[in-house]
Amino acid sequence: MISGCNIFGDIKRGEMSQKSALGKCYSQCFSVPEDWILVERVGPLEEVELTFALKQQNVNQMEELLKLVSDPDSHQYGKHLSLEEVAALVRPSQLTEKVMQNWLQSHGVKNCHTVVTQDFLQCVMTVQVAETLLPGTKFHRYRRDSHTLLRSTSLYSVHEDVHQHLDFVGGVHRFPPKGKDISKGWEGARQSALGYHLGVTPSVIRSRYNLTAKDVGTATNNSQAVAQFLEQYYHPADLAEFMSLFAGGFTHMSAVERVVGTQGGGKAGIEASLDVEYIMSSGANISTWVFTNPGRHESQEPFLQWMVLLSNMSAVPWVHTISYGDDEDSLSDAYMNRINTEFMKAGLRGISMLFASGDSGAGCRHLTKERNTFRPSFPASSPYVTTVGGTSFKNPFKLTYEVTDYISGGGFSNVFARPGYQVKLHESPLPPQTYFNITGRAYPDLAALSDNYWVVTNRVPIPWVSGTSASTPVVGGILSLINDQRFLKGLPSLGFINPRLYKLQGKGLYDVTEGCHLSCLDDKVEGKGFCASPSWDPVTGWGTPNYPALLKALMD
Repeated sequence: MISGCNIFGDIKRGEMSQKSALGKCYSQCFSVPEDWILVERVGPLEEVELTFALKQQNVNQMEELLKLVSDPDSHQYGKHLSLEEVAALVRPSQLTEKVMQNWLQSHGVKNCHTVVTQDFLQCVMTVQVAETLLPGTKFHRYRRDSHTLLRSTSLYSVHEDVHQHLDFVGGVHRFPPKGKDISKGWEGARQSALGYHLGVTPSVIRSRYNLTAKDVGTATNNSQAVAQFLEQYYHPADLAEFMSLFAGGFTHMSAVERVVGTQGGGKAGIEASLDVEYIMSSGANISTWVFTNPGRHESQEPFLQWMVLLSNMSAVPWVHTISYGDDEDSLSDAYMNRINTEFMKAGLRGISMLFASGDSGAGCRHLTKERNTFRPSFPASSPYVTTVGGTSFKNPFKLTYEVTDYISGGGFSNVFARPGYQVKLHESPLPPQTYFNITGRAYPDLAALSDNYWVVTNRVPIPWVSGTSASTPVVGGILSLINDQRFLKGLPSLGFINPRLYKLQGKGLYDVTEGCHLSCLDDKVEGKGFCASPSWDPVTGWGTPNYPALLKALMD
């Protein structure tokens, strides 16, 4: 038997005795986030849903192929694959499929579903069966606010014969991150603020990034999407009102084309409203989908569910923007590496994945009383996504140049090495290197305004909404407009844009050279993380979009 654990349920092969493995994992395995409250032990006949990530084939070959289809200097540039072609490349071996099938069936697990790529199995079973399947697990119910979750915080093991065919089991250990508060407004100030039309609106975005009334989508085969998790919903009435209030002067849609998943009831979330309203006003008149995965099943991991869903849909939008992240150090390498493979699969299909860089600056992790380090975020730190940082106007009341938004996430991964497209980075003056991994994947890749947005949610216009949750859909919409022009000329989608973006060396972007973001409050860095500087920097990347120039640079 191979023992192992962590908060994502990965099964680690260990060259140590079970006793030493227990000692190494103890503190991590029994860590429950403070905001989750233990309710009760779960009854044996209650059902849980587990996601088995099967070992894939040809992952190294897929990585090399992604480099070729994403490199504008390659003769294979833009020759993206269909989902079926990706599936043929990565599908688990017949041995893996047979071992997994026999293992599950021997425990009476029959209610399973796979995906087109056949590298995920989602199975529903009783708690009693799950605890037998994964010896050591003990499922309990936890509650945070109105949400409940079934999780095990204890060690488990699987037989070595099964271990070598699995990357991880989802739905066992992980507690989803708490949604962030992205509004700087407060209830008492809203009514008085509504008399003033200050702050970032679609017209401000379009003016700053040089979008004219003619810069709207017209290609019939274009589409874009946002993904929402953890009880975040948008309301169609909010979107319609937002467009009527703020989207005058350019052609736009006032309704989402398609909702994938269950919208759910209750109040709209500011996060969801923000994402939908701004991708549809920067990427104006382009068909927009909303992927909504609230995680209502107690054992679901909504972000993982979304990744699995993409592996089962042959036709999906070309640009996806996601305002979601977690600390790297709270996740396992096995989980993050597998999610990276999922991002590679998307890039091979010509899909652009944009993630917010986060709203905690460089972050801070307290290692000892005397030592702190910065705290990178994932998926922002993934080498296979495009990460968007945040800026604000130098003068918040005028269309001036942009400076760093002090909350904008950025830094260097502690897990992923710097990818080839980042080898020639010009690095600004940096904090002491004990705080970060200078050889890690650096992020963000570019940025946009992230401060002082107007949003309509639950039929109320709300000011002072801020965060990279705002800048990410804005950039997504702009890339969708560029895709639109490419499609009209018979060119393929942009796909994974990072290799091309870094070869441009800032061409088509406004360089941001002022401002620093937050970090550790100690006497060595005194709350200051990385700072903006000429060329690329770890807070705003290469800068913010100048649409006509960026369009020109990306139109071949």
